[in-house]
Amino acid sequence: MVVYPFFDAHPVFRHEEFVAFHSEERGRSSVTSQALLAQHVSAGHLLRVRRGLYATVPRGLKPEAVVVDPYLIATALTEDGVVGYHAALQFFGKAHSLSRRYSVLTKHRLKPVHFQGAEFVPVLVPQAVRSLPEWGGGITARRHAGGIVRVTSLERTLVDVLDQPDQGGDWEEIWRSLEAVEFFDIEAVIAYVVKLKSLLTTAKVGFFLEQHRESLMVEERHLTALRAQLPKMPLYFDRRLKEPGRLVGGWNLIVPERIFTRSWAEVS
Repeated sequence: MVVYPFFDAHPVFRHEEFVAFHSEERGRSSVTSQALLAQHVSAGHLLRVRRGLYATVPRGLKPEAVVVDPYLIATALTEDGVVGYHAALQFFGKAHSLSRRYSVLTKHRLKPVHFQGAEFVPVLVPQAVRSLPEWGGGITARRHAGGIVRVTSLERTLVDVLDQPDQGGDWEEIWRSLEAVEFFDIEAVIAYVVKLKSLLTTAKVGFFLEQHRESLMVEERHLTALRAQLPKMPLYFDRRLKEPGRLVGGWNLIVPERIFTRSWAEVS
């Protein structure tokens, strides 16, 4: 049948993608396409991830034996979905620990989706970059598991997890994951953090880069560029934390002692 080439080329797809293909091939309506998809779900050729989102069952396999790639699901969760935060670090093999929670950058307000033991959590693109081309940049498309994954670059991910740490895990997880990255394009990091227009995030990025100055080959000019965007008054590193901190004057940042000293490294 004509639909099988589409299924073979799209391990995960949205209803509107199939409608566009089917109407072009056969001149069929959206209702007809929906009925056809329902037939293939009933026949065991497709899995319904959620309403309007499907995964292909490879030929010769039973639906219950199929494990759908979570990064393809995250990308297809909405038409503008981008894998971000801890999930992006995990995609690139840099996460300190594995998680079944996948953050998805999008401009749409959606509820989390649960499928095959994983949770897919839509996260609104930061307001400061929402109207910019490619949401401020640092988004790439990678071939993966027979499909395409849209994912934030490591440079953007560094800034994003410091900007929204609730999407990165606890601070040990964030720090250890970022430290697993051997190289960052520091110019790209600075260019993106400036677009976010967050004084607190700028200070946190500057503190992280200065703490890893030698390993990441951070130059003084990089730090100077960030210091031009610092808060006037000291800010707490993470307002959610209720613990003593140390004032890092160079960044006007009150940093929890365990993050300043990387205390978890002492018991590794």
